Amino acid sequence: MQSTFSGIEIGKRSLIAHTQGMTTVGHNLSNASVEGYSRQRVHFKPTDALYMPQLNRENTPGQIGQGVDITRIERVHDELLEGKIVSRANGRGYWEARDSYMLQLEQVYNEPTESSVRTLMDRFWDSWQELSIHPQEGAARQAVVQRGEALMDGIHRQYSRMKEIRNMVEDDLTATVGRVNAILNDVRSLNEEILKVEALGDNPNDLLDRRDLLVKELSGLINITVDNRDPDEFSIHTQGRHLMQGRVLTPLRTDPNPLNEGYSTVRWAESGEEAYFTGGKLQALLDLRDGDIRGEIQKLDVLAMNYIDLVNEIHRSAYGLDGQNGRAFFEEVPFVTDVAGNYDRNGDGEFDSSYVFRVSGTNNLNPQDHLGLQGTITLSGPQGNIDIPYNPTDTVGDVISRINRSGAEVVARLDQAGRMAMKALPATELENPDFVIRHIEDSGQFLVGYAGILQDSGAEGAYDWEQADAVLAFRGGGDNYAVAPVAHPSGWIEISGALKNDINRLAAGFGENGRPANPGDGSAALSVAQLRTRPVMLGNLMSFDDFFAETIADAGLRGEQAQRTFETENLVMKELEGMKQALSGVNIDEEFSQLIKFQHGYNAAARFISTFNSMLDTIINRLGV
Repeated sequence: MQSTFSGIEIGKRSLIAHTQGMTTVGHNLSNASVEGYSRQRVHFKPTDALYMPQLNRENTPGQIGQGVDITRIERVHDELLEGKIVSRANGRGYWEARDSYMLQLEQVYNEPTESSVRTLMDRFWDSWQELSIHPQEGAARQAVVQRGEALMDGIHRQYSRMKEIRNMVEDDLTATVGRVNAILNDVRSLNEEILKVEALGDNPNDLLDRRDLLVKELSGLINITVDNRDPDEFSIHTQGRHLMQGRVLTPLRTDPNPLNEGYSTVRWAESGEEAYFTGGKLQALLDLRDGDIRGEIQKLDVLAMNYIDLVNEIHRSAYGLDGQNGRAFFEEVPFVTDVAGNYDRNGDGEFDSSYVFRVSGTNNLNPQDHLGLQGTITLSGPQGNIDIPYNPTDTVGDVISRINRSGAEVVARLDQAGRMAMKALPATELENPDFVIRHIEDSGQFLVGYAGILQDSGAEGAYDWEQADAVLAFRGGGDNYAVAPVAHPSGWIEISGALKNDINRLAAGFGENGRPANPGDGSAALSVAQLRTRPVMLGNLMSFDDFFAETIADAGLRGEQAQRTFETENLVMKELEGMKQALSGVNIDEEFSQLIKFQHGYNAAARFISTFNSMLDTIINRLGV
């Protein structure tokens, strides 16, 4: 039968339940400003009634209620919405990093200002134009040297700032890898605590919120997917690999890569395999460091290397006021001291590679002449060799244009003497050195007997850099090729010290019939000035001015793309986070209403106990009187 004191128990349960409700409201209000916190709700249910359906139950009508119990305290949370936030966070993380560093990269160009490289280039070309008019005047010669030095200083500054940004990205990348590993360790620790709490039948709400916040941060760093179908093994994947499975995690590490100037390669710590990602801040940093910033440095190197190559080509053919020629305007710093470009690439003590930047033919060519030959030229490209066919009806100019537009990392042009010159561009792949010709082959006779570059046609006569003394495949001997330069000429390009010490050595005229130029001959200076607008960059595709303008425009467009895409990703994430906040966030007004409800419930329970106590007092103390 029902106890006389059951009312007291019912009231006590109500007091406990409503006290817990008010405590939960207080917990919500205390954490209203905590990032990632999900509001919690107390769920009540009636306590199991007396006289449950069974054979020995007392014969009384209905069931007798026993008050209220707390079934659970759970967080208000939408797993599907959280999954969307995790899946989109890597996009925001990627474009946020790109936007930040691309802005810095744009600022390097400092255009248009008086100290920008473009302005210094214009003044340099103008000084050569002035020298062509007044080749005998010392002031004009001094202006060429001084403006040349100013341009070189500008190129050096631009290279240094790009290098600084690349180093910043490297430091950021290393720190990001460390943060990824730290998050994984924190999540693993939380997994262990969550399992212990759940084993006792409780809801680890605050621990789950902390884990969700860490997972969201991790998804901003690398692209991940989360699998929590197995309650005992919370898993995180990336690119088909387990980053974490329960208590087991797979951390990352960074190793210096000597083929990438010592910059780090991200690898899996256990296997040592290179790690690849498709989104997140980490991938953005890799793309920036080895793509955008490296590419901008390479473009500046192309500019500097073409200054060295083209200006020196003209200057060597011209005469100074002292009647001498064969001097370089810019100092050249070869990558190797071996005259054949031989280099020990694998470090075993023996030459195994040939580092050659440029090779010239022995025959003078006319760009309008038809070849009358058929064959296929094979040149090294970004990812393997590229075949370039030529036919009897093609002109020399057609073949040169086809080479320059083929996508190969070797370009061609006709030099001052009309000979075909082929030179290397910066390499796309990190493992390949910049400004090194890696392969030249011709199945026919165009590069052999016609242009005079190769000794023989076919694979047996090909030039391939992965062997010592590969220059023996060239015709013309040592005067027809140039050894590859030291890396990043934009960082070391300088005007010849001999010219700076004696401006009379500056060559302004070509002379005639092998005789030194007259003091008033400015033909060579005019040829140098004309490089400004002649299509001499990347083969015959664009001028110095066009190349630099396109470089600046390209950097600006990529910066604009990063900014706009980041703004779009940010808006999407804000909308998703707003939806989550509307569902899981703490609404102070709502919590106050809950607080009032629990307060009234508590007061009612207390009044109920007080009334029941009075009834018991009457029964116990007064009925016997």
